[in-house]
Amino acid sequence: MIHYQLRCSQDHGFDGWFKDSAAFEKLAAAGMVDCPVCGDTRARRDLMAPAIAKGRAEPAPARPPQEAPEPAAEAPTATAGPMPAQIVALLQRMRAEIEKNCDHVGRDFAEEARRMHRGESERRGIYGEATSEEAESLADEGIEIGQIPWVPRADG
Repeated sequence: MIHYQLRCSQDHGFDGWFKDSAAFEKLAAAGMVDCPVCGDTRARRDLMAPAIAKGRAEPAPARPPQEAPEPAAEAPTATAGPMPAQIVALLQRMRAEIEKNCDHVGRDFAEEARRMHRGESERRGIYGEATSEEAESLADEGIEIGQIPWVPRADG
């Protein structure tokens, strides 16, 4: 695997991992390397510092076993605040793909998911709205669904 620092035509910097340099060139030529900030597919390699191998390290001295830390009383949570632009751009692209490739079923999402699960309706990609109770009920019935933040469209 090879790691490249990349830059799009809008001058956003980002990085990527590729099988080798030929794989990067092939994907970039096909427009399949896109900027996580703006979605631009005109990516190029950026100037990078060379990786220099260090000499063989001395083995670390043996440490006495340590006790495991006490588990936290509560699981860590994300703080509220503005969503980073890269995440918003990713979610906007995700929304565009969902709208392009799936059927919107609105508030009938839970019932349509059940009909598909029971074989009463054609299996296909759907999206819509469900309450937290409906989502929990679907999970209890063994119906897998995914929930994503529905951000405003990139085009307005």
